[in-house]
Amino acid sequence: MRIIRHLTPRGPEHAVVQTDGRLFALEGDLFGEHRVSDRVVEPGKLLAPLAPANLLAIGLNYRKHAEEGGRGAPDKPVLFIKATSSVQNPGDPIEIPTALASTQVDYECELAVVIGRRCKNVRREQALDFVFGYTCANDVSARDWQGRAWGGGQWCQAKSFDTFCPLGPALVTKDEIPNPNALHIRTLLNGQAMQDWNTNDMIFDVPTLIEFLSGSKTLLPGTVILTGTPHGVGFARTPPVWLQPGDRVEIDIEKIGVLSNPVVREAV
Repeated sequence: MRIIRHLTPRGPEHAVVQTDGRLFALEGDLFGEHRVSDRVVEPGKLLAPLAPANLLAIGLNYRKHAEEGGRGAPDKPVLFIKATSSVQNPGDPIEIPTALASTQVDYECELAVVIGRRCKNVRREQALDFVFGYTCANDVSARDWQGRAWGGGQWCQAKSFDTFCPLGPALVTKDEIPNPNALHIRTLLNGQAMQDWNTNDMIFDVPTLIEFLSGSKTLLPGTVILTGTPHGVGFARTPPVWLQPGDRVEIDIEKIGVLSNPVVREAV
């Protein structure tokens, strides 16, 4: 199924997109009992496809990206956390921070994995059984706040500003994507391809990440896992490319769709 979340007069609701473009209401709990009704709905404002229970993110998980950053491939997945308040809707703006200012805001296309069932200490061989589906993510990053001088050597501050985690445009269930590590993934900045690669370059594939992240830790339904970004990010270019007001960033992942967001400066 291809599921969207949109704003209705009753509040946010989910709907299933049919092949002919019609939307049927999804009734019940997305991560529990639910069914596709026969009620056709008119789309409202498109929202992020879920409100995540947690946002877990993995750094340096593509070989060429690890190389361009000068760090090399890690021995174990590199985990950091993004604030759930950083989630942004498709079509709504990424805000360049001004109150706690940044001049080095960067894009990162990422495959986002959505956990569907509570799990802990999952073995790699069963890991995909706990996946609900997949969506596109942009792990927007303030590189000046990511460095040791401003960020203290950890990345949460740089990654957690409001609007720094656009998700969407849809949540595609796992039956539609049997192998999440065989997807074309790219970033377009004002129509120009900046990242253009494949999820098969992940150092730690999706089942391995779930095994690692669930080790001695509970993954709740609705947990979103950002699985890393390929090479081509702005900070590694010569000269560096930083997001500017008026830009438009598009994250395009095979079988999922295009997540598009304009860029503005934060109003204070």
